[in-house]
Amino acid sequence: MTAEAVITGFLQRIERLNPAINAFTDVTAGRALAQARATDASHAAGAPLGPLAGVPFAAKNLFDIAGLPTRAGSKINRERPPASRDAVLIERLTEAGAVLLGGLNMGEYAYDFTGENAHDGPCRNPHDLSRVAGGSSSGSGAATAAGLAPISLGSDTNGSIRVPSSLCGVFGLKPTYGRLPRTRSFPFCDSLDHLGPFARDVTDLAMAYDLMLGHDAGDPACARQAAEATLPTLKQGVDGLRIAVAGGYFSTDGMPEAEAAVAAVAQALGATRALDIAGAGIARAAAFLITNGESSAFHLTRLQQRADDFDPETRDRFLAGALQPTAWYLQAQRARRWFHDEMMQLFQTVDLIIAPATPCVAPEIGSKTMVLRGETVALRPNLGLFTQPISCIGLPVAAVPVFGAGLPVGVQLIAPPWREDLCLRAAYTVAQAGVATARQARLDDAWRPEARGLKAVSEAQPL
Repeated sequence: MTAEAVITGFLQRIERLNPAINAFTDVTAGRALAQARATDASHAAGAPLGPLAGVPFAAKNLFDIAGLPTRAGSKINRERPPASRDAVLIERLTEAGAVLLGGLNMGEYAYDFTGENAHDGPCRNPHDLSRVAGGSSSGSGAATAAGLAPISLGSDTNGSIRVPSSLCGVFGLKPTYGRLPRTRSFPFCDSLDHLGPFARDVTDLAMAYDLMLGHDAGDPACARQAAEATLPTLKQGVDGLRIAVAGGYFSTDGMPEAEAAVAAVAQALGATRALDIAGAGIARAAAFLITNGESSAFHLTRLQQRADDFDPETRDRFLAGALQPTAWYLQAQRARRWFHDEMMQLFQTVDLIIAPATPCVAPEIGSKTMVLRGETVALRPNLGLFTQPISCIGLPVAAVPVFGAGLPVGVQLIAPPWREDLCLRAAYTVAQAGVATARQARLDDAWRPEARGLKAVSEAQPL
């Protein structure tokens, strides 16, 4: 196939299916076709091609995309001048030959766990259009699950890669804090923001991650950590790794889908040890306070001048943060440091921790509450029940999807800092065992990439 044929097929699929799913807010068709044709011309001339030559991808609309205003899911931001340059991670994938299809729907200013955007409409779960896709990277999870893009980019502050991965049934990677540069992306909470990829295949996930590695001075928090590729070690398995299942706070009692998913992944990895992570609830509370404090300070001028242009639910959370006592924020940072040190002690005895990603499958759009261990609680904050403590201290996590009889629910594979390789090795192992599986939603059969002979990105032959 030519790159142009691939991109044309995906653009047609987006045109047909996106009105129902609402994953894309902007489609960069002209740019995509021009790049595809250039790829074909380079191939015809015998020029070397990048490892992702002709492969489509899409990005959450808080990433700068040249020629488009960076919405970040908001009404206010779309009045900004168009970005003059792509975000660094988009540039790196483009340099590898990948073709950007457009920007993806998300929760307003990334402060969301459901993906129900008040300005662009809710992003719908491709496996059941009456249900949420999860947030805030809702479009990233939905587009990947719907076969609108084999790879997508999202952000994760308190769980915004892992929650949509779990609810949409795809793989996601939240790298270590500071591992991937956030240069030219719109921030939410600077000391908690991460960027990372989604894919339906673990090898594709690892390949995309590897191609984005490297320090960039435009992000002051980007670590000068050596770029350590994960693809070469992906098939090494988990023999010799000390793997435990998180208990206590992470217990899934009363949530049968999440409990079954964790048990299936633990069995595939040979994990029999249970591990109580003391202080996880404290870390979650700290994450709430830090998020509130930092994000409200960042948005304070917008709150003062344009309060009516916010989603009321988002605005109220920002306003609560603006009224938060400074002493609470400082105490939350102390708790964060304490929990970090406790986890580093645990990682002296274990290499990988298994925990649920969400407490349930995707709720219906418009739901306000959920039943959690027999108690009715607010839905939005509790979708991040299991992801927030891990975000608080910036650990790397791979989210793996498990399909039971119905909708998917995800599991977190958590490793020590800078050990994304362990997360992805374990994800690959459970995928090979047939436990962690990502399925393209059965929306139609008119144009499926696999029906046209395209395998997973990583398995495809060069164009």
